[in-house]
Amino acid sequence: MKYLKPLIVIVGPTAAGKTDVAIELARMVRGEVVSADSMLVYRGMDIGTAKPTKEEMGGIPHHLMDVVEPDQEFSVARYQRLAEQSISGISDRGRLPLLVGGTGLYVRAVIDHYDFSEAPKDDGIREKLKIESENIGPVGMHAKLAEVDPITAGRLHPNDLRRVIRALEVYHQTGKPISQSENNKQSEPKYELHMFGLTMDRKLLYQRIEQRVDLMVKLGLVEEVKGLMGKYGNMGTAMQGLGYKEIALYLEGKTSLEEALELLKRNTRRFAKRQLTWFRADKRIKWIELEKFNNKKEVANEIGQQIAGELSIV
Repeated sequence: MKYLKPLIVIVGPTAAGKTDVAIELARMVRGEVVSADSMLVYRGMDIGTAKPTKEEMGGIPHHLMDVVEPDQEFSVARYQRLAEQSISGISDRGRLPLLVGGTGLYVRAVIDHYDFSEAPKDDGIREKLKIESENIGPVGMHAKLAEVDPITAGRLHPNDLRRVIRALEVYHQTGKPISQSENNKQSEPKYELHMFGLTMDRKLLYQRIEQRVDLMVKLGLVEEVKGLMGKYGNMGTAMQGLGYKEIALYLEGKTSLEEALELLKRNTRRFAKRQLTWFRADKRIKWIELEKFNNKKEVANEIGQQIAGELSIV
């Protein structure tokens, strides 16, 4: 039997407490965390992404945070390569890798055999698509993608205009949907997987989301976005992320701060719902109902107990 390196995966919706639980678990199992969050890769975007501080990490090594500047391109293919390298290095050091985050495609790119053989960029096609997007808007572009690549359209939000345009660009270049290159060979597992999902009552989750947004403002979210806009403008991919695009509207004078925060809370609730839909479709995930536990340590203990008899490293 082929030896597979063990990999613990912790997923769930935003604000569920994945980071806290992962840090507790890492302490128990000599683990290191590999982030599977598409926003944590950007440097200087700390408050709006709820990026853990050094103090919160508690000495646990974290990988794939602060990888690129907010105005730099960062593809799923690049993430896949870096994550696989990190996981391999962690295992080689005799430690246990924990893949933790809420970006479903990032998780799947690591745990399954996704082949991102990307078509080269075509600036001409891309520019035409950008001009078209200015005429018909993000929803119109998303509808065009749904016609030629419903699979990719199904996993992309209409507001994720950069990735929608990229998917259309690939289709126009190759005549094939980008989803066809995401070859998933389920019969050949890459790792000895132990997947866990954190969940809670929807009403409680939404409460936590609202509290998190309020805390972000107290911590200086508006100032963070203002600084990033001064340095990079608001056209970069990273600035379209939750918390940044909404505050940017306020800083541009298009909404009041109160309206921007309500929009952010609404968008985050919708995002959490989409995350749950994505992860619920993966039957490998064992779900942990957080209401049954008093604190993050108890949740980490539960996960640790479930994997204790299966991993020699624990």
